Amino acid sequence: MTDTTSIRLINCGLFVLRVGFGIVMMIHGVPKLMAGPELWAKLGTAMGVFGIHFAPTFWGFMAAFSEGIGGLFLVLGLGVRVFAALLAFTMLVATLMHYMKGDTFSVYSHALSLAIVFFSLMICGGGNWSIGARIKAMAGRWFQ
Repeated sequence: MTDTTSIRLINCGLFVLRVGFGIVMMIHGVPKLMAGPELWAKLGTAMGVFGIHFAPTFWGFMAAFSEGIGGLFLVLGLGVRVFAALLAFTMLVATLMHYMKGDTFSVYSHALSLAIVFFSLMICGGGNWSIGARIKAMAGRWFQ
C-alpha cells in the first residue's frame, strides 16, 4: 500500500467516524436542546459527580449543546477538536454518573465507548475531508 493510499484511507475513516457519530449525537442531543430549561436542570445535576451542585440548568444546557450542536459541527468538520473535547467530557460525566449510581457496566459502557471515540477525535482532528481542512488550505493560499 502506498503512502498516498494510506493517507486517503485514514481520511476516509475519519470522515466516516465524524459523520456517523455526529449524526448519532445530533439525533440524541437536539431533542434535549429543544426541551428547554426544565430538562437542562435535570441533566445538569449529573455534575454532582464532581461536587458541582450550582447552576444545573447551565450545565445541562452545555451537555445538550455539546451533543446537538457539537454533532452538527462534527458532521461539517468544523472545530472538530473543540467539539470532540466537549463531547468527550459530556460522555465522561454520563459514565461517572451511571457508575456512581451503581449501574452495571452494560448501562454505562455506551457512554464510556463514546468518550473514548470523542477523545480520539480530539487527538486526530477531522482529517482532510472536512470543511475545516478546506478553510485552512484556502487561508494558507491567501497568506502566502
